Amino acid sequence: MIKITPRKDLLLMAGFAVAVLTMPIWLSPIGAGYPDLLQRFAIYGIFAIGFNILFGLTGYLSFGHAAFLGVGSYTAVWSFKLLGMSVIPAVLFAVVTSGLFAVLIGYISLRRSGIYFSILTLAFAQMSYNMAYSVLTPITNGETGLQLSQQDPRVIDSLFGVSVAEGSIPATNLFGIEMSGYPGFYFCAVMLIISFYISMRIFRSPFGMMLKAVKSNSNRMSYTGLNMRPYTLTAFIISGMFAGLAGSLLAVTDPLAGAERMQWTASGEVVLMTILGGVGTLIGPVLGAGVIKYFENIFSTFNDNALHEIFSFLPDFMEDGVVAVAGLFVGDGWHLTLGALFVIVVVFLPGGIMEGVTRIYQKIISKKKIDQVTATEVQPGE
Repeated sequence: MIKITPRKDLLLMAGFAVAVLTMPIWLSPIGAGYPDLLQRFAIYGIFAIGFNILFGLTGYLSFGHAAFLGVGSYTAVWSFKLLGMSVIPAVLFAVVTSGLFAVLIGYISLRRSGIYFSILTLAFAQMSYNMAYSVLTPITNGETGLQLSQQDPRVIDSLFGVSVAEGSIPATNLFGIEMSGYPGFYFCAVMLIISFYISMRIFRSPFGMMLKAVKSNSNRMSYTGLNMRPYTLTAFIISGMFAGLAGSLLAVTDPLAGAERMQWTASGEVVLMTILGGVGTLIGPVLGAGVIKYFENIFSTFNDNALHEIFSFLPDFMEDGVVAVAGLFVGDGWHLTLGALFVIVVVFLPGGIMEGVTRIYQKIISKKKIDQVTATEVQPGE
């Protein structure tokens, strides 16, 4: 068992911040150092961190968190259309709107627990998706998706005389800095670091301990006369706000919003991210998000030509065979690779990637202790 101290938390926070801010450097050798993918790493890391606050601490498994992701995106785009291209009001409105939406869904869904809670959240997410796709077309623009146009009022921009080149659509900005490329990534990275810090404070707080107690034995908590619903509802709302933040950042880096972000597959994806990285851990969900987005964006681009280039050192007859087999796991078959990885992790590391990291760390510490004991027992000259 690793003892948690304020000093270790400070070191963890500093190490996490440095790792995130230097991602363009250390991810370049594996082909993941370009801005679009780095933005995805940060955004879905936030999404997974928020989901982990609910699932990792309370044990309540939501299959409908993509609804908040979509609400955050739609709110941010409407902020760009009505107010202006500044990202600050867009992010704030998205977080607040998603939180209010989470109050509604959480208040109803948390009347049940276990699989019934999961099904209720899935039902709400699918209703939200269908409403965004067809019923609320004037607000969401249906299957086409909500996009910016030159005719948007952008009241605040107009008030301050912000001009846009004729025939072009303005870019999102933070105090005049366009949120595209690496500036867009660093804005998302700062949001990820802040989200991680908030998550850490929740995990270490009495509120977080209460949520862990709910997960450990909810029946025993009920027998004590404690009303758990305010705690679980608060966790659900916070989790929904994190998802709304992630949705707004998707709109910040690419100002459009579509109903597909609210589909059940998006909710399932964040579940996989959290389980793959390590449920209930601080860094695990971020690692899981990074692994899945890496497979989705890198492995899916491999084709036969790329594989032939990689295995060109083999004899021709072996090269063709290896390429034929490897081709099943890349390109359109990248899900097969991800599925195999997920099975391996679940079977051998039930606690996710972070369980493997913890095991390695504990072995190193144990070896150091053994060496120290051995050194003290062996006297000079023996």
